[in-house]
Amino acid sequence: MPVAVVAIGGNSLIKDEKHPTLAGEIEALRETSMHIASMLSEGWDLVLTHGNGPQVGFNLLRSELAAGVAPPLPLDVLGAQTQGSIGYLVQQVLGNELRVRGIRKRIVTVVTQTLVDRDDPAFHRPTKPIGRFYAKDEADRLQSSRGWQMVEDAGRGWRRVVASPMPVEIIERLTIKGLVFQSIVVIAAGGGGIPVVRRADGSLEGVEAVIDKDLASSLLAQSIGADLLLVSTTVDRVALHYGKPEERAIDAMTVAEAKQYLSQGHFPPGSMGPKILAAIRFVEATGGEALITSPEQIERALAGETGTRITGG
Repeated sequence: MPVAVVAIGGNSLIKDEKHPTLAGEIEALRETSMHIASMLSEGWDLVLTHGNGPQVGFNLLRSELAAGVAPPLPLDVLGAQTQGSIGYLVQQVLGNELRVRGIRKRIVTVVTQTLVDRDDPAFHRPTKPIGRFYAKDEADRLQSSRGWQMVEDAGRGWRRVVASPMPVEIIERLTIKGLVFQSIVVIAAGGGGIPVVRRADGSLEGVEAVIDKDLASSLLAQSIGADLLLVSTTVDRVALHYGKPEERAIDAMTVAEAKQYLSQGHFPPGSMGPKILAAIRFVEATGGEALITSPEQIERALAGETGTRITGG
């Protein structure tokens, strides 16, 4: 059966950004699960990845507020917690949808580590904002007491920034590939994976960083020999001149065209840029296809009716 890696955005798991609740997260997952179930009914084997930006931010806040009675947890452990909690919800909600449809599929979550290079320049230039906003005096205290790097964020207050290094290797890739070979739906590399580095003796240790989940999803898709990388986002199709009067949606583009548009600044680093780069890397490495669309348009995009498809040319 064809294999697809489907990357689900962390923000798409939050129904109401101003009033996030667990019930809202489950409802958002229920809607996404209907479209994923349709892919399974069409004969796809799937690996699901997901973002965790809002969720790991909440975990970080809980850890901070409880610091007086419980030891604060490092970012790698907080990321691992979101892999477990989001994975559990996906297993349950998607499993319920499959039972309604009479689809007999096993689902499992793999807590996934992603290797990064300890010499990655990103560690010297942390740029990824995480967690809540702080007043200047509180930010100074945290910077002094915990060694956090804090930056002022667009006049809204001060936030912690961490490194966002490039993913190098998915540690559990062979385990994931073996599960897919058994037609098990795998949830893996949540939040881009838990960032780890390799010591001189070959052992692993976690580091304080956040890995882009689309780039990690691309690397995972390459590692298991997937046929399709499907990146779900907030828009149905990628657009040039996004948000401007001359905005133009793109149905399809080659890798060469995607590279050209990326170099021209059409896809900013903080939004569509990593998704395009993830697609380019996957297509170049495998000869497969990448597809970018919104969760509710997955079926139509697979049928060629919407979405943006990236191919080798």
